[in-house]
Amino acid sequence: MAEIRSRLRALGCRACGTEVDPSRPVGTCPACGHALLASYDLDGLDGNEWLSAVGRRPPSLWRYRELLPVQSDRGVVTLGEGFSPILDLGVVPEAPGVRLLVKDDGGLPTGSFKARGMAVAVARARELGVRAAYVPSAGNAGVALAAYGARAGLSVRVYLPSRTPGPMKNACRRYGAEVVAVDGTIREAGEWARRSEAGRGSFDMSTLREPYRVEGKKTMGLEIFEQTREEGLPEAIVYPTGGGTGLVGMYKAFQELATLGLLPRMPRLVAVQPEGCAPVVRALREGASRTTPWEEPTTVAPGLLVPSPFSSERVLEAVRGTGGTGTTVRDAEIVDAVSRLAQRHGVSASPEGAATYAALRRLLESGAIRDGERVLLYNTGSGLPFLNETPDPR
Repeated sequence: MAEIRSRLRALGCRACGTEVDPSRPVGTCPACGHALLASYDLDGLDGNEWLSAVGRRPPSLWRYRELLPVQSDRGVVTLGEGFSPILDLGVVPEAPGVRLLVKDDGGLPTGSFKARGMAVAVARARELGVRAAYVPSAGNAGVALAAYGARAGLSVRVYLPSRTPGPMKNACRRYGAEVVAVDGTIREAGEWARRSEAGRGSFDMSTLREPYRVEGKKTMGLEIFEQTREEGLPEAIVYPTGGGTGLVGMYKAFQELATLGLLPRMPRLVAVQPEGCAPVVRALREGASRTTPWEEPTTVAPGLLVPSPFSSERVLEAVRGTGGTGTTVRDAEIVDAVSRLAQRHGVSASPEGAATYAALRRLLESGAIRDGERVLLYNTGSGLPFLNETPDPR
């Protein structure tokens, strides 16, 4: 069987226009420090022929190899990630007249959507000669880096807020990673990590501070497109937003599909954040071009406790570029939604994923979702790591 080749062309900075050679390890833009995004040579790639070929490949995120950065088959690092199910929930009391779907990444390796980004980022890092990596994380990204780092033979350090659920800390250690606990939020963990790692020769795998995690997250959009082809894309995708890489990735996927002539329209991307930490929603409401740090951030959903998302311009661009919006939910609503998803639908959702379900009533009342639409909620992770934790919604 012929090897599938990546069409990776360059890394580019949307903030200043700088292009960077992708054949060496690189983090942020060397000119301005903003995020770099991968571009692909799509000329000569027939969209319909490519999609037909994709449909004959195994059901994993690596079926989209032409639009992923790893250069060769032997460079792939996999634990079987991707192609999670889309479940039809029908109509629920909180959103009468709206047909609900759930894309459930809780069953992916390491229990969350972070497996997507880390599978691709770790594979590309190893291909470029990286041997040690680190990440500040609220939990799931650290677990994913630890697992994929072990699979790839990398040395890994994970910097976690002290309040991170115990099962996540233990999982990182079980995969062989060194765990460093830091007081505060992921913001403080990131600051501590970058100070501690300076001069150690390790590679920063932080959200949007390296260019390839977003390529793994892009497969969320590619899968939604492929899995809903019979009925067409949902009118809106409701997404729990912390660092926002998933929004950037899905928007990028839809743009590339449009370039290939495959996308009739883009779904609206809707960001959901907790009331206690909502920098993206605040910026959307104020018409700002970037977020400002959230003061005294707090929430029961650790993955949404991101008071200052890096390269937030790209996150806001993704929401606005699809005609989307954002809303907030209370912690008590998140905790209730975890139970409702489990007891009504049999879906084990993390607090982050349940936030989308909690937002339904407000989204319908505001007109962000409308009667008669199909709306996809993104459950980013399993609720299992939280079973022994007692969320306090106060």
